[in-house]
Amino acid sequence: MSIRDFLKTHLVVVAMLALVSAHVQAIEPPEAGPSADTRMDTLVTAEWLHEHLDDPDLIVLDSTVVVEQDENGLREVNGRASYESGHIPGAGFADLMGNLSDPDAPLPFTAPTPEAFAKAMGALGVGDNTRVVLYAGQNQAWAARVWWMLRWIGFDNAALLDGGLQAWTAAGYPLSTEPAVRTARTLTPAVRPGLIVGYEEVRAAIDNGEVSLVDAMPDPHYRGEMAMYDRPGHILSASNVSVTLLVDETGRYRSLEELAELVPGDRSARSITYCGGGIAASTVAFTMVRLGFTDVAIYDGSLAEWAADPSNPMAVSPDPDWQED
Repeated sequence: MSIRDFLKTHLVVVAMLALVSAHVQAIEPPEAGPSADTRMDTLVTAEWLHEHLDDPDLIVLDSTVVVEQDENGLREVNGRASYESGHIPGAGFADLMGNLSDPDAPLPFTAPTPEAFAKAMGALGVGDNTRVVLYAGQNQAWAARVWWMLRWIGFDNAALLDGGLQAWTAAGYPLSTEPAVRTARTLTPAVRPGLIVGYEEVRAAIDNGEVSLVDAMPDPHYRGEMAMYDRPGHILSASNVSVTLLVDETGRYRSLEELAELVPGDRSARSITYCGGGIAASTVAFTMVRLGFTDVAIYDGSLAEWAADPSNPMAVSPDPDWQED
């Protein structure tokens, strides 16, 4: 074979290899990650969830904590039994009374370390390339608490199921008693430290006109007409956005237009929400983010910590028409 013929043959072979390589690359499956439809609002309907329930990147988590009344008042009960009695098919259980809170903290529901939280969520199948929908069986503030902690560690592709489990069953969708089987994934924390704050920042905010404190407790508690913690009333300088006003009688969030009237304020200013233990405050914080507030935090210890120290200033503002029986 002459050199000219060799070169012609070589060029033909190279061209054929290039075509084969291009074909192989074209049919190679894409890297595993979110499904094609990654557009998900921070609040989804039962109908949306039913349509997307089998999406391979979608993780659904039941965040139920049951609140019961006994002779000593209200108490929280782990929601696992409620989950096991019936949950959305495929949903895992996010245990706020277990590994999603700090077991060594003096107050219940204190956030764990970001690493511990990310590890616990990863064990539930939540990874860097997944989406998450959270719900609860009763008060949806429990789901908002998990949503906020995900946001705190830098995970934003999460939503709440509007109306929670009640909305799911009201739509006629089935429940399951089968435990979820999910492959553990890696969830990498990229912490936003300003989203969960402690006593010191709240104390400093009282005299700082550029920071707004927002009390999420019901109006009578804010005014001091009742007390669930050591002292009645609210943290000095705090305004009130009662968590009970943010949802309607079905447990669904009100429209953004209605919520904007209930939650006024400078969308760019620093805001710190609190309640009794950082749960109801999560619903208010969630709502504020949906309304476009850009610098929102939760006071983790809330009144359970604040009211216990008599040196911490509190105020009452009773309704002029209110009279104690």
